[in-house]
Amino acid sequence: MTRYIIVRILQALPVILAVITATFFLVRMAPGGPFDSEKAVMPEVKAALEARYKLDQPILAQYFSYLSDLREGDFGPSFKYPGRSVNELIAAGMPITAELGLYALIFAVLLGGVTGVIASLRPNSWVDHIPMTLAMIGICVPSFLLGPSLVLLFGVHLDWFPVSGWGDIPGDKVLPSITLGAAYAAYVSRLSRAGMLEVLSQDYIRTARAKGLAEWRVITRHALRGGLLPLVAFMGPAFAGLLSGSFVVETIFQVPGLGRFYVQAAFNRDYTMILGTTIFLSTLIVIFNLLSDVLAAWMNPRIRSDLLDHD
Repeated sequence: MTRYIIVRILQALPVILAVITATFFLVRMAPGGPFDSEKAVMPEVKAALEARYKLDQPILAQYFSYLSDLREGDFGPSFKYPGRSVNELIAAGMPITAELGLYALIFAVLLGGVTGVIASLRPNSWVDHIPMTLAMIGICVPSFLLGPSLVLLFGVHLDWFPVSGWGDIPGDKVLPSITLGAAYAAYVSRLSRAGMLEVLSQDYIRTARAKGLAEWRVITRHALRGGLLPLVAFMGPAFAGLLSGSFVVETIFQVPGLGRFYVQAAFNRDYTMILGTTIFLSTLIVIFNLLSDVLAAWMNPRIRSDLLDHD
């Protein structure tokens, strides 16, 4: 297992380096610059700003200088927030984004897991067809359409929940969490249904039923652990996807998370903010993928034995 984890980490390092390199050069190829604005800036002032942020150096020198700072965990200063570093901005916005992602993941797992398990118990019946049809619709409907629809229905017409903001009121978190988690709930539902159907057809399940065990005991004690194994492998990438894919939802509901800084950085050509956020989220995706693979190996004896044989 230890060898497997080390190999996965070594495989992830070139991926992260490729993300850093591609993002660094792509943002500089985009039209405009961080100090371009509608109001003209005096040439000497612009030159001083570029010298301060090392933009007057050759691009390769800038690249290696950035890598050198990155080794110490420094994402650099923000071009559009004077006096504040990218590390500070990420630290300010990430807790809210993580909270939104956690609520969305809980919603997705509860709704998707329950409907998937129920659908697997009555395959090819209306109990199966209805949730799977809704799951397909949930996958197809984008968040920028679902969010305003929920706002109109539950925020404007029914006046049940606030339409924007992220405060101490629990109602503030309902619509953004549902909007962000709806598509993942659909994936969870389909994964849990498929996993349960596969397990329920195994010989040991038939043996448990032949011994006269109650159906609920067969499901809860014998089928759920193996049936939900695909869901465990999906959890890591899902949470990473929720964190990195919350920008649209944060914009719709005016949630003051990391997405706000990232969207503004794209418009402002804030190179360091774009780079820092992209690297940070990419690293999270790699970490959560690794954790989900390790947890799946721990839960599956066959995978665990294969890994131990290679250690």
